[in-house]
Formats: sequence, structure tokens, C-alpha cells
Amino acid sequence: MPSGVARHLSSCSGLFVRLKPDGSSGLSTALRRSVRCSRTESKAPEARLQHFKGGAADMAKLRELEQKVELLGIDCEDPSRPGFYSNLFCPKCQGGQKVERSLSFHIVRSGEFAMWRCFRTECGWAGQAFADSNKSYDGDYVIMKVSSAVQMTEESLRLEPLSDKIIGYFAERKISEETLQRNGVKQLSGKQSAISFPYKRKGQLVGCKYRTVDKKFWQEKGTEKTLYGLDDISEADEIVIVEGEIDKLSLEEAGFINCASVPSGAPGKVSKKGLPSPDKDTAYQYLWNCKDYLDKASRIILATDSDAPGQALAEELAKRLGKQRCWKVNWPKKDDLSSFNDANEVLKHLGPSALRKAIEHAESMSPQSSEPSNIM
Repeated sequence: MPSGVARHLSSCSGLFVRLKPDGSSGLSTALRRSVRCSRTESKAPEARLQHFKGGAADMAKLRELEQKVELLGIDCEDPSRPGFYSNLFCPKCQGGQKVERSLSFHIVRSGEFAMWRCFRTECGWAGQAFADSNKSYDGDYVIMKVSSAVQMTEESLRLEPLSDKIIGYFAERKISEETLQRNGVKQLSGKQSAISFPYKRKGQLVGCKYRTVDKKFWQEKGTEKTLYGLDDISEADEIVIVEGEIDKLSLEEAGFINCASVPSGAPGKVSKKGLPSPDKDTAYQYLWNCKDYLDKASRIILATDSDAPGQALAEELAKRLGKQRCWKVNWPKKDDLSSFNDANEVLKHLGPSALRKAIEHAESMSPQSSEPSNIM
């Protein structure tokens, strides 16, 4: 193979791209042109690592990681901050016609690896780079591990069709087998009956969340945060956002396909601080990673849980999405003292018509005064 030509090595864990240390790799012209931070021009280590609390070995690992992503065209123009997100220019699409900072870039707090995704729907470039020197160097070449949605499959995650037990579990919650199949709900292979909810973007698997029937949750590590059901809102002018995957399935039973769920739990209370910048908004990074999808919506219905954390989540989402285009659902009364908690409770106890009515009667959250607008 000619010198400087990228060599692609297939593996079950991802794609390995062989690169020379000088950056010549056979990558696209756009990628090579965007490498602006060479090793000799990079910022002083003290400046780049001022936010990193690790020891000397960890700092060396972080420097190595930064050099690797620069070889892929990702310009670390600001000091790296492990544990935080940065919005950078995507070397694949150059930010499109708007030349926007569309690449969400994140180095995990430990400095072990970095991951990124371009949130422009026309691009969607994603990958990971690892700092482990034992895996990264081979003679005069740098071996970069780059994983993307293409490499993640149901087979690699060991997913299998739902058992009768799990189908019965959903049936008790008034969720049909047809809805489960359309959303690709599976279960994890093995003794533990863990339900798997695939997170997809443009039909490709980009993540997966698991839960047991007794409500133990976990997610695939090293994947970006996105909304569950993202493809169902890709062209929707009006969307519904709920607080859990089962609530998203419940809305579908009531006729709402244009629905997506947040990937993680609600906050304990509404923050009194001002809105953080996108690169520091780690708890809601999934909104920024789905920005292109959310920007298309003129009306967003927030159907979060009725408890205090759920109401706090609705407020936090509305602050970021813009209250002028947000409506909030008030769930029906269960009795004189309480209301139903979420979409699935309403579906289970009152049926799809009552659930649909609750969504259709959502109340506007548009501010009555000059409150700050959205930051998206």
C-alpha cells in the first residue's frame, strides 16, 4: 500500500485508521486542510491542561489524545477540558453553508478517550479516539481507533427478539407488539431479562439503553447523548418530548409518532443559575447533539412526569428550547389529591383517548414578560 494512504482495518469493536505522525493519511482534502494545530504550533501544555487535575502520566496521556484528534482534522483551538463538551468546526463538512460550530467534542473526565459527533443532519460524522499508548502506536505509524454508528450493530450488542415474558410485561402497560417492533425494542441476550431500547440516527444504531422489569437502568458506554426516537422527529414541525422510553411508546399508542424521549433522568430542581454555554451544558448535551432536528420544530410539547423532578425537567428544557414555542402537559387527576404521573400511567388506566386529549390540551409556556429567550 503506498505511503500516506489510510489503511482501514475491520474489527468487531470499531474501525482502525492507520495514520503517519505527520498527518498524511490519504484522508479527504477537507480533512487535511482543517488541521491547523501542528505539534510545533500547539499551545503550551500548561495552557492546554490547566483544567485537568490528573498527574504527570495522565497529562501525558491527554497530550497524546489531543495530538491524535488533530491528525483527524479536529482543531483543538481552546484548552482541552476533560469532562466538558466543546462545539468545534467539523473537518468533514466545515460547518455547512452557515459555517457553524457543529462538532460536539468531548474528552471524558479521566482523559482516557475522546468522542465527537457533528450534529448537522447532512453530515453526522462521529468517532472516538483512545489515549492508551499500547494500542495507539505501531512503529512509525499512529493507529487511531475510530468507532461510529456504522460499527454498532444488534449482533455486537448481543440483542435478541423479545421473549413472551417481556412482551407480556409491555402488554400490561397497554403497549402493543406492533409498536415494540416498529421501535426495534429487543432484549439483551443472557439470563437477565434486560429490555433494550436502541437509539438511532438516520436508521443507524448510535447507542442503546437497558432496563430490567424492576427498574434498573444502564446505557452503552462511550456513546453520545441523543434523544430516543430521534428519527421520528426528523421532519416534524410539532414534536412531543417525554421523560422515558416507555412513555414514548405510550404516545405512539395514542397516535403520536412525532415523539422523542430524553435519555436520562430529571434534575432535582430548577437551577437558579443562568444558562450555561453549550460546551458546559453537560446535563443537557443531548439537546445540542440534536439541535438540527429541534430547530425545525415550531411547537414543542413537553410531556414530562408530574412529580417535582419532572416539572423541573420541563422548565429546564423550555429554557433551552425557548418558552415561546413550548407547551406543557398537565396529566389528568387520579383523585382529589394527586394526578397521574406520566404518559404510560394515563394510557394504562384511562386509555389512548384520554392520553391523546391530555397532549392536545397542553398549556403554552410562552413568557408573559421579557424573559430570556432560548439559547439554541
